[in-house]
Amino acid sequence: MTAADHNPAILEMTLSLASRQLIWHSEDDTAAFARQLAALPQLRNAYITLHGDLGAGKTTFVRHLLRTLGVSGRIKSPTYAVVEPHECAAMPVWHFDFYRFDDPREWEDAGFRDIFASDGLKLAEWPEKAAALTPPADIAIHIEAIDDTQRRVSLHAHTQAGAQMLQHWPA
Repeated sequence: MTAADHNPAILEMTLSLASRQLIWHSEDDTAAFARQLAALPQLRNAYITLHGDLGAGKTTFVRHLLRTLGVSGRIKSPTYAVVEPHECAAMPVWHFDFYRFDDPREWEDAGFRDIFASDGLKLAEWPEKAAALTPPADIAIHIEAIDDTQRRVSLHAHTQAGAQMLQHWPA
């Protein structure tokens, strides 16, 4: 994996109720984290945001999480479609990529308000592009490339459900 410096660091506008710092030494660590997260019952209705430069590993993490949840077939980035729905046995999942999101009217026209009001897991890359329209993230995952294989990961809980999920990782 490689990372391109694309945007300045993203500042969280919501105070964190809890936070954790991790190092993923390889993609195997990314997959292991995805398996741990997938095992948490709170994930069923969570909103998780993914932050990081292009190539940091956001979509790679989502693919590992979706595979763990039982999604089969091709898992593609929703960069052009903005959202890709996935069905798995445990819950519906929506994977958003707001990178090209420019017009708040798209939010209503695409039915995103209804998606966010419904049950299921919502994962969003580039959430800052739609931040005024989305609820606070249960967990914001910030991924920073250290080198070609290692990632520095910061987890920030912005809801009580997110804080409960972070209790599964040592402080």
